[in-house]
Amino acid sequence: MAVLLPCYNEEATIAETVAGFRSALPGATVYVYDNNSSDRTCALAEAAGAVVRTERQQGKGHVVRRMFADIDADVYLMADGDLTYDPQSAPEMVALLLDGQYDMVVGTRRHEAKDAYRGGHVLGNKLFTGLLARLFGRTFNDIFSGYRIFSRRFVKSFPVLSSGFEIETEMSVHALELRMPVGEVETRYLARPEGSESKLSTYGDGWRILKTIGTLYRVERPALFFGSIAALLLIAALILSIPLITTYIDTGLVPRVPTAILVTGMTIVAVLCFFAGLILDTVTRGRREVRRLAYLSFDAPGRVA
Repeated sequence: MAVLLPCYNEEATIAETVAGFRSALPGATVYVYDNNSSDRTCALAEAAGAVVRTERQQGKGHVVRRMFADIDADVYLMADGDLTYDPQSAPEMVALLLDGQYDMVVGTRRHEAKDAYRGGHVLGNKLFTGLLARLFGRTFNDIFSGYRIFSRRFVKSFPVLSSGFEIETEMSVHALELRMPVGEVETRYLARPEGSESKLSTYGDGWRILKTIGTLYRVERPALFFGSIAALLLIAALILSIPLITTYIDTGLVPRVPTAILVTGMTIVAVLCFFAGLILDTVTRGRREVRRLAYLSFDAPGRVA
């Protein structure tokens, strides 16, 4: 079992976080991946008993990509090094993963402390969770939780394309698209202690997450994405063509040539979008099959031969 803690300037909390997970999961190896910290994060993590490594490319997504590539384990636990996630929930989450042979268990955050979760983040989480459910059919109660446990087959089939805090969204979509068995465990979400500062940007990260959802929808659901564009263009073309049709029926003439050209162009683009969606859908199915085969090349967690 491997505990993975991506960190950036967490000297105020990293030692206690490492100690908490070492106590909760005595048989696990705790890895701290430092992302260009300018404080004593590395030294304190090593002193607390963690294996410390570094990733120079800035961004949580880059760190997760490196962790998943470098470390071999049967069970992976990922959390933050800021002492906001409760290590005491880890054994329950591991037990659920193994007993249910799940590929991912998400720690759904329950914030009891007033300062643990900003109001804007609560609203944003609900909005994005609802959006993900509409676009991909099913979802989790907390898609932005960084407290997750994975099976080996999840980790080794996950390509990790994100670079920043949108990585949790990509993980959720990866599990949904491959129809992986997943679970959730409610866990306490604690306020950061004094001296620890959040690295999140409410609007900047929110915008990146929104773009990520849009990109993933275009990549994973091209028929629906481009089909929707085609339908909107066709509807607009039909609305614009109504005066042209009525004038032609009454007079036999088409006096609004620019509008007629516009309608024709919009119809052609709509048809191209429709067929582009069909072609890309075939490509996406092939990519999904490859990922599914990579996923199936590993045993289920907790499987007894």
